[in-house]
Amino acid sequence: MKNRTLAIIKPDAVNNGYSGLIIDRIIKEKFKILGVKILKIPMKQAERFYAIHRGKEFFSDLTAFMSSSACIVLALEKDNAVEAWRKVIGDTNPKNADIGTIRKIYAKNVGENAVHGSDSNENAALEIAFFFDEASLIV
Repeated sequence: MKNRTLAIIKPDAVNNGYSGLIIDRIIKEKFKILGVKILKIPMKQAERFYAIHRGKEFFSDLTAFMSSSACIVLALEKDNAVEAWRKVIGDTNPKNADIGTIRKIYAKNVGENAVHGSDSNENAALEIAFFFDEASLIV
């Protein structure tokens, strides 16, 4: 069943010149790109996006990092998109990520881990709506 997921190419990957390689991987993995934006996420928006982590030790570092420079936000579609994307990106900690995954190849550490991926279909819908209105998606 086709569904959607949100992907973010994070500031570390953008700044290190990995964006094109990651987008190429998305295409090779047969995801359909429904929407794409290049933006610098304002701190308040980063805090709202990651509100589920408010109160956790890493919240301030995460939101500061995500608002530090440009990101590329993508709405993706594929059969079992959330699971498929999470398999492609690998474990949050690149040391534990499988060989060949995006995080194993491009991530520096848990904090600078190259990409974001929705963790459930419900969160994917919320996250996509956070950055895109339905009319702006190519379907």
